[in-house]
Amino acid sequence: MFRASVNDQPPFEIDFASNQPVLNGQPFPWDLVRLNDRMFHILHQNRSYIAEILHLDHAAKTATIKINESIHQVQLKDRFDLLLEQMGMSTVSQTKINEIKAPMPGLILSLSVQPGDVVRKGDIVLILEAMKMENVIKSPGDGTIKTVRIGRGQTVEKNQVLVEFS
Repeated sequence: MFRASVNDQPPFEIDFASNQPVLNGQPFPWDLVRLNDRMFHILHQNRSYIAEILHLDHAAKTATIKINESIHQVQLKDRFDLLLEQMGMSTVSQTKINEIKAPMPGLILSLSVQPGDVVRKGDIVLILEAMKMENVIKSPGDGTIKTVRIGRGQTVEKNQVLVEFS
């Protein structure tokens, strides 16, 4: 069982236990043909649709799907997400990040952010040289840079706060 939300609309439940999917407890009759890794042809109620997966993020359980000429943002929750939500633990993985600390002593080679910048999880924040190796330090989550406590060419110690988020 899955719970899906499309374009931030109210969610609906999908179950694939039988040959045909069940949508909110009702059978959803369709014919689905895989055209390639990202494209599908769908027949539903005598109408033809071409669905293309434009982007798929397995970790975040999100997808961007183009159906005919319309683009849809899909957010999925599987049975484990639903169980965590039911137990009141759905926000455990959404902890707010407050700062980035140096993972090791080293030298700041470059800095990609400044106060006020908005960063997304995985964006490069800085490059730290340690033992003649360049280490790319990325943002552990989404946020806005509040303070940058270091500068290019500065030596830092392990666990020293480098960047603070607001």
